[in-house]
Amino acid sequence: MEINRDDDLSEEELIQLLQVGDTTAFTAIYKIYSKRLFLKILRMVNDEDTAKEILQDLFMKIWEGRENIDTSRSFRSYLYTIGVNMVYDHFRKVAKNKQLAGKILLMATDVYTHTEENMISKQNMDLIRVAVNQLPPQRKKIYTMCRLEGKTYDEVSQELHISASTIQDHMVKANAVVRNYLHNHPDLAAYSLAVIIFSNLS
Repeated sequence: MEINRDDDLSEEELIQLLQVGDTTAFTAIYKIYSKRLFLKILRMVNDEDTAKEILQDLFMKIWEGRENIDTSRSFRSYLYTIGVNMVYDHFRKVAKNKQLAGKILLMATDVYTHTEENMISKQNMDLIRVAVNQLPPQRKKIYTMCRLEGKTYDEVSQELHISASTIQDHMVKANAVVRNYLHNHPDLAAYSLAVIIFSNLS
């Protein structure tokens, strides 16, 4: 079965049609998400040909696994998961090249640094849990409140009854530990980077 128009169909309806092998629905879904996915992949791999290849493989996986798509869950999250894993697999393969591995680490650190003042995702926090657990109890608590719960330094200062400057000092030292941990674990750095960049498909 194929549809003649996809303009008035909801995403849920398109996915249902995709599940039964409707190529027009697949094309419609590709049009909705391909540009955003490509830009995110390109941002990470920094090579158009590689980004196009990964994007093609990603949508091939969607087509091949169409019957197993869980319509009760977010399709964006489904795309996100596939995208993260595929980019991570790419980085894992090129990690044997020391020069490329170095670029990945620099990129991961740069992205991490620019999200230091924002709430980090719980999934990404879980990835660096080992590093966070190495922090002294008070610093760990402050880091978790600022990064996972998204509280400001002033909010944490009032809650813990310590100065905002002390909060900032704890965060600077905690962030240094986490960045060092990512540098020593390139696979994790690559996955962490993929999680951050793919975390918003809007």
